[in-house]
Amino acid sequence: MAMTTGQGPTAGPGAYGRQGSSGADGAYGAYGAYGSAGAPVPDRPSAAARLRDQVRHGFGLVGPRNGRHTLSADQIDTLALPIGDDGVVIGVDTEGQPAVLGVNRPTPYDVVLIGGLWTAQVLALRAAATGARVAVETGRAPHWMQMVHAMGGGQNGMSVYDVGRVPPQGASAGNPVLVVRDCGMRPPRGRVVSGPWQAVLTLLPYLSPVAPRLIRQARLVGVQRVSPDEAAEIGRTMALPRTDVEALPTLHDGLTLWCTDRDRQYVMTQPTDAETGLLGMPRRMD
Repeated sequence: MAMTTGQGPTAGPGAYGRQGSSGADGAYGAYGAYGSAGAPVPDRPSAAARLRDQVRHGFGLVGPRNGRHTLSADQIDTLALPIGDDGVVIGVDTEGQPAVLGVNRPTPYDVVLIGGLWTAQVLALRAAATGARVAVETGRAPHWMQMVHAMGGGQNGMSVYDVGRVPPQGASAGNPVLVVRDCGMRPPRGRVVSGPWQAVLTLLPYLSPVAPRLIRQARLVGVQRVSPDEAAEIGRTMALPRTDVEALPTLHDGLTLWCTDRDRQYVMTQPTDAETGLLGMPRRMD
């Protein structure tokens, strides 16, 4: 293809307009005449006409040309979206539906579990499986180290520390943390507290003098089988109805009453085959 600078227009489909044209006029060559010198050149179309022509030839975005996806008013009720809570599946409720605990939150979240080590360990395993790092503060490290070894020696999201020795965890939205405090009936005030993307689960094997304070500070409280006297004290502290107070001393292993300020729910934690092989069957006593 050659472009000349003499008199008259250049020939061929690759020519861009008349001599001396440039910019928008140069782009007009696609619409101009390619005849001999002196041949009349038709009037140039307007900018709007050129834009419409470009759109018709595939330039620009005009949206999908397929039929639209619409529903009639009568079909709206048939539309269902599987949207629910996200988090750790801690068991099934009384209707057999999954009970989910969202521990990865942008706000501080404190959980108190008055119950057995087995349940706390299952919750820690499942939290690690969802991508959270688990830091365990405990005075009985051997009970937790078997889990650390099973998960790859601490390289897969779980670490164990002595009481009072948990370092800052650096929790973030992309790196959430669950701190499990297994420090006996009178856990000292922790150096690492709940914060954005860092939840704290405090395990109490029995009701203790510090339990009422921890319960009042917690966003969620779980209670497993306790003695009648403990059930009565917990009922007064948490304003539980009489039916729940009477039920607490009779709960089966693995069954927990989870309570918030507004809701109460019984949840049965059922272990997977892998959890059974590592931790054994559900039990309240350790």
